[in-house]
Amino acid sequence: QVQLVESGGGLVQAGGSLRLSCAASGSIFSINAMGWYRQAPGLQRELVAAITVGGTTNYADSVKGRFTISRDNAKNTVYLQMNSLKPGDTAVYYCTQVIRLLGRTTEDVYWGQGTQVTVSS
Repeated sequence: QVQLVESGGGLVQAGGSLRLSCAASGSIFSINAMGWYRQAPGLQRELVAAITVGGTTNYADSVKGRFTISRDNAKNTVYLQMNSLKPGDTAVYYCTQVIRLLGRTTEDVYWGQGTQVTVSS
């Protein structure tokens, strides 16, 4: 099995910055995509940013120009640099990685436990 461990969440004032990280461990053969979702109270989980194995990135319109997703394949880690944070960014942020396990011919999606990001006014 695979475990994703997230870190970097916390409380920050509006305009501040946080850097989230998510490291995968387990019997991993390859990781072909990584991403971040978030879920605010009363709302459904939504995609924030994603990065493919080729380096192509996608961002939600609400975070373009403020958030940057990056990866370190050697460390099986994905990062989310969040700048100019707004109160509307307050949510639980979930890491996801699309992983092919050793001995398998198909890929599976794995999720982290979530890390709370709270942006105060």
